[in-house]
This record gives sequence, C-alpha cells and structure tokens, in this order.
Amino acid sequence: MSYAGKNLRYLRKLRGWTQEEFATKLNIKRSLIGAYEEERAEPKLEVLEAMGSIFKLSLDDLLLKDLSAVKGASYLEQRRKLKMAASSNTVQFVPVKAAAGYLAGYADPEFLDELNTFTLPMLAPGDYRAFEIIGDSMLPTPSGSVIVGEKVDDLEDVKNSNTYVVLSRNEGVVYKRIMKNNKIRNKLTLISDNPVFEPYTVNAEDVLEVWRAVFIMQKANTAPRWDVNQLAGMVSNLQDQVSSLKKKMN
Repeated sequence: MSYAGKNLRYLRKLRGWTQEEFATKLNIKRSLIGAYEEERAEPKLEVLEAMGSIFKLSLDDLLLKDLSAVKGASYLEQRRKLKMAASSNTVQFVPVKAAAGYLAGYADPEFLDELNTFTLPMLAPGDYRAFEIIGDSMLPTPSGSVIVGEKVDDLEDVKNSNTYVVLSRNEGVVYKRIMKNNKIRNKLTLISDNPVFEPYTVNAEDVLEVWRAVFIMQKANTAPRWDVNQLAGMVSNLQDQVSSLKKKMN
C-alpha cells in the first residue's frame, strides 16, 4: 500500500500551504495535487523526488510510511512543534477575511494553527499577532495596512492614548486609541485618529484581547496626501477630543 497521496496532503498542511502554493513549489498543476490527495492518482517519480528534496525525506518514507501517524502525533501537533522551534519573532497573521472567524476562534489552537505566519527579525521575544485593517477611521494610517501587535495580558497595563488592536464581543477586531476612565473602571473609550469618527465605549468585561501596536506595515504610495492645514486641523480636532474625554474621566 502506498501512502504517497496521504503523506502529500499531510506535509502540505504541516507547512500551512494551499494546494495552489504547493503545486507551484512542485511545478505541477493544482488539479494534480487534488487528485493525489484524494488518491485518484499516484504522484509521479519526479513529484516524489521534489517532495523529498523539500522535506528532506527518502522515497521509502514518502511511499511506505504513514507520516501523520509517526509517534501518534497529528499534523497539527507536529506543526505546533515546528512553530515553537522556529524563531521567537514568528507572527501569526489575521487577514480581513479571517476576522469574523477570529472572534470565535481566537482561543482555539486549531484555528490559530491554520493562520499564515511571517517573521520580523527586529522584534524582541514576545507574543505577537498581525491584523489587517480596513476603513478610514484611523487615517492617516490607510485602509489595508497591517498592524503588528504585542499581547497585553492585563488591561491595567494599557496606556491612555496609545494605539491597540482590540477584540471585543460586540465590535470584533478594531484598531483604535484607548482611553481608560478613572471614575468608571469597567469602561474603555475607543478613539479613532480620524476625527470624523466619534469615540465610543466598550465594557471591559466584553474585551477578549488587546494587542499593543508596535509596527504598521502598508503598501508603498497608499498613504493619503495631506496639506499642512488639513493635517493640522485633524491633529487639533483629535487633541480636543482627547482633552474633553480626559476632563470627563478624571
């Protein structure tokens, strides 16, 4: 019995590759990946040799061993080990299309293991995640930017007026500045950098995660062009909002 098709699927998922991505690496059509994984066809010798080169495995390993059953470990368990052994600068990426599922799966290891990852060598060791943001509420940070955040485990560590990615039960994933209310400790006020958007409050008990923004990544030439007067007006409006909120909270 050949385990080639089963192993091909296992190894692809172990690396978190789509069928299209794996087909590109093997220099074959995506439809062939599907045929191999569903065991409707056997991988050709040149495909097996390419797989062996990528994963440092022999033909015997690919053909005769059920790699998903090695030491009783599932591919997710194996993948976790790979991630833990990788650089501490590994960042899990939550694109917009995964944001809705993130609210339900943020604490689910299997959901998190399906997220793509990347590394940033300039990061200090820590717990990081990256979120794609859409919309104009945080201009001049443009829509489509990626915010890299470091996990904040205690809301007491949140600093007023700093920017954070906040996951809450009612709002989902948002990128905002946070103001804490000294009088009402169970409320957080979320503020947009674009003063067109009004601040709003969330209950602290509804906040599931907070990530302190440490890097912003954006495509070149996507930042909006501002004249000096327009930018000064926005900054002044934002400062007025923050000052007003501080007076109400203190």
